[in-house]
Amino acid sequence: MDQIAPPVVEARACTGDEIAALTSDAPAPIVLACRATLTAGQTVKSRVVFEGAASAGAGIACNGAQIGRPGVASSVDAPTVLIQSVSTPTGWSRPTDVTLRDCIVHGNIRVRGLGAGGDLEPIRASSRTADHTATTQAAAPTRIRLTNLTLVATGSIPLYVGPGVTDLTFEASRVSGRSVSTAVYLDAESAGNVIRGVTFSIRTGREQIAVDGAARNRIEHNTFALGGRGGVFLYRNCGEDGVIRHQTPSDNVITGNTFTGVRWLWPNAVVVGSREGRRRYCAADTGWAFGSSVDDADHAERNVVERNVIRFGWRPF
Repeated sequence: MDQIAPPVVEARACTGDEIAALTSDAPAPIVLACRATLTAGQTVKSRVVFEGAASAGAGIACNGAQIGRPGVASSVDAPTVLIQSVSTPTGWSRPTDVTLRDCIVHGNIRVRGLGAGGDLEPIRASSRTADHTATTQAAAPTRIRLTNLTLVATGSIPLYVGPGVTDLTFEASRVSGRSVSTAVYLDAESAGNVIRGVTFSIRTGREQIAVDGAARNRIEHNTFALGGRGGVFLYRNCGEDGVIRHQTPSDNVITGNTFTGVRWLWPNAVVVGSREGRRRYCAADTGWAFGSSVDDADHAERNVVERNVIRFGWRPF
């Protein structure tokens, strides 16, 4: 019998006062628990936070409005848009069905569950149990829709999809600017996410998309201007911060993408199994009977890479 998908949650519409607060020049972050509809010419200068189940079904339909401050450096600690779970006395409360549509976002978007707020101890402790993947996914945001965004990176990773996040779709969008790392990061134990119809013209310090212990994702019909950098790398970041990686970067589909500016030597448009334990911190998770604690290899298996277009055009000399 097929599983019945849970109903999509839709929050109430924001009031006029809530819209006024959202578009004010207040320095404090705005926690949104309603659906805001903006107009072109409006700007949200405060950081926007969707937090816990209270933000289920919330979102912003920008209609061309801007979020963030152009040219201001973004950071991991203070993202432009934050979608996160929160710890409560009865467990983790997570946001679902959050949407961002038709927005120009200056900076970065971070979606995170266990480990939110920089506290790694909950995810480290969970990783030492056999059901870590299920626990992490149950605690993380799910059913997130990011549609028709112009995402202008200003330093940090423009879209970070944290441990355990499932069913996030990033589609029909554009990513530009600069990142010291990747353009998109799919972190450990995340699964079933979609990156589709996105144009990447961003200057990155690393590959464009990192699939780090993330499974069953679809990366399809995107265009990447690599400028000699890597495209999509699949690996498992064994032992980092002492967190055991359980899930392998497997069952992903990478198809119908176009990679331009690919270098002639070591093109690296798509690399399946890019690390295989070659990191100094891989031994930091030893002593347990599962995941990367037992085996540091990537074990990137059953991935489908097909019908991608590779256009060379970058030489290191």
